[in-house]
Amino acid sequence: MEQSGTSTRLQAAVQDLASGVVSVLRDGDHTRAVLPAGTAEAGDLALAAVRVLGADAVLPGLLSGATSDPAEVAVFRKAVEAYPPRSDAAPTVRWSHWGMARALRRLDPNSSSGPPDEPDTRWLDDASWQTLTHQLAVLAPLALPGESCAVSRLAARRPVDVARGFVRAVRRRDWRQAAGAGRWLTLLPGVPDTLGLESGLDFVELMGGQDPMVTLQVRAARLTRTGTLV
Repeated sequence: MEQSGTSTRLQAAVQDLASGVVSVLRDGDHTRAVLPAGTAEAGDLALAAVRVLGADAVLPGLLSGATSDPAEVAVFRKAVEAYPPRSDAAPTVRWSHWGMARALRRLDPNSSSGPPDEPDTRWLDDASWQTLTHQLAVLAPLALPGESCAVSRLAARRPVDVARGFVRAVRRRDWRQAAGAGRWLTLLPGVPDTLGLESGLDFVELMGGQDPMVTLQVRAARLTRTGTLV
C-alpha cells in the first residue's frame, strides 16, 4: 500500500512538473522558474519527478538558449547525480540519463562534467517499426533541434517507419506515443507529405491535451518546427 501511494505521488509530481514546463512554453517567459527553487528545497520526490521527465524538465531553456537560473541548474544537476543508471538498466534509461547530462552541459557550459559516452543503439538496429516508434516516444526528450546523437541518426534513417508508428498510435488512441513520435517527425528528413503531420498534431492535442505529458510533446514539436520559443 505504501509503495502504491509513493507511485501515485510521483505520478502527480511528474504531471505537475510537466504542466509547469507547458505553461512556460506557452507564454514564452523562459525566465520563470519551473523546477523547485534551490537544491535544499528539492526533496526526493521532486528530484525523482525531474528524473522521470528527463531533459524535458529544462526544455524551455534548451529551446530558447537563454541563460538559466543557477538555482534551477543546481536542482537539475542534483537530479542527474542522484539517479545514475544501474548496471542492468534498460537502454532507454541509459539514454535518458545521457540526455540529461547533455542538457546539463548546455545549461552550464562551465560545468566540469560533460555527458558520458553515448550508450549503444544495438537494441534498435533490427527493431520493427512498431517497437522503434515506441522506443523513440519514450526517448522524445532527445529530439532537440540542432542536436545529434546515435538515436537521432538512427531515427533519421527510418522516417517512413516512424510515420507509420505515428499513424498507428493515433488509431490506437495512444496519445503519449503519438505526441512523442510526432515530435521526432518534426526533425526527421524524408517524412511523407501525405502524413499531414501538422493536422495530425492538432488532433493529438485535441484528443489527449488534458494530459500535460501529451501537450508538452506537441508544444515541443511545434516550437521545433518554428525554431523559436514564443
